[in-house]
Amino acid sequence: MSRLKKRYLAEIKPELQKKFSYANPMQVPGLVKVVINMGIAEASKDKNAIQDCIKEMTMLSGQKPIVTKAKKAISNFKLREKQPIGVKVTLRGQRMYDFIDRFVNIVCPRIRDFRGFPSKCDGSGNYSLGLEDQQIFPEINLDEVKKTQGMHITFVTSAQTDEECVELLRLLGVPFKNLPISVAA
Repeated sequence: MSRLKKRYLAEIKPELQKKFSYANPMQVPGLVKVVINMGIAEASKDKNAIQDCIKEMTMLSGQKPIVTKAKKAISNFKLREKQPIGVKVTLRGQRMYDFIDRFVNIVCPRIRDFRGFPSKCDGSGNYSLGLEDQQIFPEINLDEVKKTQGMHITFVTSAQTDEECVELLRLLGVPFKNLPISVAA
């Protein structure tokens, strides 16, 4: 069991139950999955761009991503139907907790001019954030990177409200703006 999951079960879950006064311990929100998505705009020009992104995503997530394809053709964007336009990976279980632990403790401090993420969720208890550069991940070899590539990371939780979601992620260690930073174990 990863150290973040142990901390969630031992410290975070009881604290959330006490703060939001849940009657049943099964109501306490938890992480369901983490989805990492990387759009590849230059895939139509460079055929090796998809392979490079797949390789980088595999290194930073620990599992092979799937290639997302266009659903329909859009001529203004020079996009054809079923043309590859991105890669995504869905992390659950052990890999999810390991990724969040590395993201919070190693990657976030490496972000340039970082002041914290905004604490705005989607209204259903899910939180999404965007990164401009994949080079902040220590798994990526900087000598092999040909082009900087951004990505979106979505934390899907079982929380019912935005307040519960932000509190869960704050206790897990995600640094938010204007919120007190919790000390990671």
